[in-house]
Amino acid sequence: MTTTVLLADDERLIRSALTTLLPLEADLEVVAEAGDGAEAVRLFSEQAPDVVILDLEMPVMDGLEAARHIAELDRDAALVILTRHARPGTLRSALRAGVRGFLGKDAEPALIAEVAVTVAGGGRFIDAHLSAQALMDDCPLTEREQEVLRGTREGYSPEEIGRRLRLAHGTVRNYLSSAIQKTHSGTRHEAARTAHESGWL
Repeated sequence: MTTTVLLADDERLIRSALTTLLPLEADLEVVAEAGDGAEAVRLFSEQAPDVVILDLEMPVMDGLEAARHIAELDRDAALVILTRHARPGTLRSALRAGVRGFLGKDAEPALIAEVAVTVAGGGRFIDAHLSAQALMDDCPLTEREQEVLRGTREGYSPEEIGRRLRLAHGTVRNYLSSAIQKTHSGTRHEAARTAHESGWL
């Protein structure tokens, strides 16, 4: 049975190459292509593919954010992240977002195809090198601090973050203040940017 794929990568050449090569390696069909994360979320809701392969670094909405939004639409979505640079904390963030496949963009098309089939069937695949990097994760933020910074990065006010997380306004302020100190930032927006660039969100 053919496994349908949604492929999201802002680099047209890579996207076209994988669209051509993946079906040669396994019984896969790329049914939709996206150039950014937001487009990937929209196409997922329209196409309902068996597996979604997302580049980590994309404009508008990166691969992790797209994975979170897709997981909100379908908690069982089969998600794969491809990355060139696994920053500390990125793998952990991906797993929290519901990603089940995580490998480098330099992986052979045969391996990417194998991972797509594995993940679509309910399995997992984590690149050993990227996993080793994750063991050196030195994220200083608690899970709640990460959540409020993630909300900040997505453009929500502290009041809106509180409503979304069902937290009191003062509690949100406390988490933000702590996160600002831990990231050595001046504002909550700077803290969110620092945390994102460090791979902690």
